[in-house]
This record gives sequence, structure tokens and C-alpha cells, in this order.
Amino acid sequence: MASVKHLKRDLNYVMGDIIEAAYIHQIANPKEDPAKSDQIVEDAVTSFNGFIVEINKRPMENRGAHLQKVNKDIEVKAKELITRVNEL
Repeated sequence: MASVKHLKRDLNYVMGDIIEAAYIHQIANPKEDPAKSDQIVEDAVTSFNGFIVEINKRPMENRGAHLQKVNKDIEVKAKELITRVNEL
């Protein structure tokens, strides 16, 4: 398992890229209703905050296993958000 620092950095990059893609879609398609992309941005920010809370939880019985689970959860959520961005 990578360090907590790297996990937080990866989370920041992934969610930042998803938010950026949603905003780029809004700029590229100004006539479309921005509600769907705004909802994706809101979900990405909410997920980011939730994952940060999970990463910072202490004390843990098995911190390594917990962080690996959080990493997998981040991947699943990121794939779901990316699919939603691609459907715009």
C-alpha cells in the first residue's frame, strides 16, 4: 500500500480531473442544461470529502487493509463518475 500522502494526492487528482471534465463539457456545450454536469461536480466533491474522512480515520485495527479498501472504493466511484461524464 502506498503512503497516505500518495493516496490523498491520487484522490485529489482523480476527482479534480472529473470536475474539470464536467466543466469543460459545460463550456463546450453552452446550450445544454448544466444540471447534469453540476450534479456530477457535486457528487465528486461529496465523494472527495467522504474519502478524506475515511483516509483520516484513527485508530484502526488494521490500517493497511482499511486503506486498501478505501483505494478500491475510490476506483469504483471514479469509474462511475467518469461513465456519467462520458454520457453527457
